[in-house]
Amino acid sequence: MNITLKENQKIFFASDFHLGTPSASSSLDREKKIIRWLELIEKEAAAVFLLGDLFDFWFEYDTVIPKGYLRFLSKITQMRQQGVPVFFFTGNHDLWMKDYFTQELDIPVFHNPISLQVNQKKFLIGHGDGLGPGDNTYKVLKKIFTNRSCQWLFKWLHPDVGIRLATRWSKRSRINNSLKGEDEFKGKESEWLYLYCLDMEKKMHFDYYVFGHRHLPLSIPVGNSSMYFNLGEWVSQYHYGVFNGHGFQLINFKG
Repeated sequence: MNITLKENQKIFFASDFHLGTPSASSSLDREKKIIRWLELIEKEAAAVFLLGDLFDFWFEYDTVIPKGYLRFLSKITQMRQQGVPVFFFTGNHDLWMKDYFTQELDIPVFHNPISLQVNQKKFLIGHGDGLGPGDNTYKVLKKIFTNRSCQWLFKWLHPDVGIRLATRWSKRSRINNSLKGEDEFKGKESEWLYLYCLDMEKKMHFDYYVFGHRHLPLSIPVGNSSMYFNLGEWVSQYHYGVFNGHGFQLINFKG
């Protein structure tokens, strides 16, 4: 994908909104904050990339989608009608996006990292789940969750049952990760996404590697001329990335 920025235009990146958790009221407050952020950036945005886990759970049945998020979806729809390109990526919590957003809102959905060139700078962007060494249990689970036969079987559960089960699974997974300290920085040599970037840089040069998933805002050099950025999350931190044609910056949205 290639984007040429006009004067005063920027590219914006955010990830891990986790709408729907941990409660309806806190999710609604976060949703309103996300909308305020979108309203802030939309006039400058040449494109907006939302890099996965936008919802704490999302599954598209043939004729049903999860209840809620109307304010967020309405704002995204408005931006698309005004000509702002918006791109979604699936994360480990919303792997089951299919064609709803593409058909209804004209929003492309990517299931894997993509390369992006903006002016003269090259990006590799994605959610980040299952990349790099380690996390072998999740890699096995992801193969199961993305298997079409398994998805076909799951959709025969009534939405009230399927969504409730998946929401409980998501909550338990998040609690387990917190107990294991996986939301803490333990040095760059323990960061699987950073190690993935190092390996990719040996094969092909990118100026910027931009991912989510990690729930930590990170900025780490990759070799002598590249940077790895992690966007963090919006449950408590509210960071986003912006590229102005010359450099990339992580910003905390006070909102």
